Amino acid sequence: MAERTEVVFVDGVRTPFGRAGEKGMYWQTRADDLVVKAIIGMLERNPNLPKDRIDDVAIAATTQTGDQGLTLGRTAALLAGLPRTVPGYAIDRMCAGAMTSVTTIAGGIAFGAYDIGIAGGVEHMGHHPMGFGVDPNPRFQAEKLVSADALNMGNTAERIHDRFPLLTKERADRFALGSQRKTAEAYRNGKLQPDLIPVATRSESGWGLATVDEAPRPETTLEGLAGLRTPFRPHGRVTAGNSSGLNDGATASILASADAARELGLTTKMRMVSFAYAGVEPEIMGIGPVPSTEKALRKAGLTIDDIGLFELNEAFAIQVLSLLDHFGIDDEDPRVNMWGGSIAVGHPLASSGVRLMVQLAAQFEEHPEVQYGLTAMCIGLGQGGSVIWENPHYTGKKKKASGKGAK
Repeated sequence: MAERTEVVFVDGVRTPFGRAGEKGMYWQTRADDLVVKAIIGMLERNPNLPKDRIDDVAIAATTQTGDQGLTLGRTAALLAGLPRTVPGYAIDRMCAGAMTSVTTIAGGIAFGAYDIGIAGGVEHMGHHPMGFGVDPNPRFQAEKLVSADALNMGNTAERIHDRFPLLTKERADRFALGSQRKTAEAYRNGKLQPDLIPVATRSESGWGLATVDEAPRPETTLEGLAGLRTPFRPHGRVTAGNSSGLNDGATASILASADAARELGLTTKMRMVSFAYAGVEPEIMGIGPVPSTEKALRKAGLTIDDIGLFELNEAFAIQVLSLLDHFGIDDEDPRVNMWGGSIAVGHPLASSGVRLMVQLAAQFEEHPEVQYGLTAMCIGLGQGGSVIWENPHYTGKKKKASGKGAK
């Protein structure tokens, strides 16, 4: 059997993320228009890519109905002006939708079926609240296959606190504060803006332009976080402050074989090393990235010590802390979420996986001393997803570490 084809991450972008709901900046914007805008903006950044060379378009959404329905990959491709010869499809793996779009397109490239593909995701949680319109099979509870708690992500986060007493609310709040501060600093230093595609918005006051995320709260304090109510149980530990919010937004990326990238003069921002998904008890879905990361490391022949940068989705602070504790990494390790995460910028479910990749790719360019990076996230109904990437800018020269490191 022939060796697999090397897969590279050519480029990735996202829209600014908005707050879901009538007061959010995308309330009068269609979900499919958000992802179309991301795709068009990304193609404009890569003029060397002939549109007819794109082999497939995979776009994820968790709630595939209304303006997130109708086989999003195909409709988005047509709306973005791609030739009618370019096919497309939709993917749903809840929060890991865009991540799964990437790994599915990558699988096609590695097998030799594709040379180039587009992968991304969109979630308009204002138009489509999580779980809206679903009808869980009654067997789940009648046969005790899945607890009712498993269908509420906040309850699953509380269960991680129950299971691991060392993962306290105080640690979760401190991690959340760090996310807000790092995001604010990243914006001040112009780290996030280069990969944001502006989106025209409409409201009662007229037309506007979304150029930055709507959700960050740079004024956050530990005292303020400590006083927030715990909506999932009385005297609980999960709050709106140490969780990601309800958000709207879209992401898009270009993946290619290394040969096709060289042929067309496309950038290579990252090389895919391995990926893995794993299942866990649905009632504590937040620990899913632990086994998926173990699996991805094993497939790559690496250990956690080989990972120099981490982009971990902050669905809940407790979920990230559970992974850090498992691998013996300090809560404030500077390798982790250098520019903040979903607690600050938001988590439009199926779009977030590519946001992690976009940020890791930019960090790779700044850190040639780092060879490998990890993007990982928890997934509803008890799953985890992890992708390991290699830095094409790696020089082998180690930079002197600063700040707190591994335990």
